[in-house]
Amino acid sequence: MMKPYPRSFSHIGLSVPNLEDAVSFYTEVFGWYTIMELSVVKNDDSPIGQMCRDVFGEEWDQFRIAHLATGDKIGIEMFEFPENEQPENNFEYWKTGIFHFCIQDPDIEGIVEKIKENGGKQRMPIREYYPGEKPFKMVYVEDPFGNIFEIYTHSYELTYSEGAY
Repeated sequence: MMKPYPRSFSHIGLSVPNLEDAVSFYTEVFGWYTIMELSVVKNDDSPIGQMCRDVFGEEWDQFRIAHLATGDKIGIEMFEFPENEQPENNFEYWKTGIFHFCIQDPDIEGIVEKIKENGGKQRMPIREYYPGEKPFKMVYVEDPFGNIFEIYTHSYELTYSEGAY
């Protein structure tokens, strides 16, 4: 039996309370491209309506969606549901499921300041993986809508290829 080849990452979906604000944040802070403008998806018999009914079930009327792309062609699919709720604790890392994604920027201090200036939060101090040896840094941050993510200064492969800890 042949080993599987490594598949590419296509996109991530984010739920946000205000689509215009989220598109503005991610395009202004990270320079991501809008590849599909904001649109409304209705629970009807259109192909997209049927597809979303398969995903979300029958109990929804409509939602808004927009699509962005990063510099390395990863998609960011943003959803605004009318009944959007902010979780009481948005960082339940001990529970199964996705608890963050990571963005790479060599100017970690500059991007953290830009995140904060645009309504986001810095959740921890910027830390080095190899203090005094290599300039690999990381930090956890949060967008203005409660989505938690990490910033790396270097690629994932480069950071971990020698065993960062």
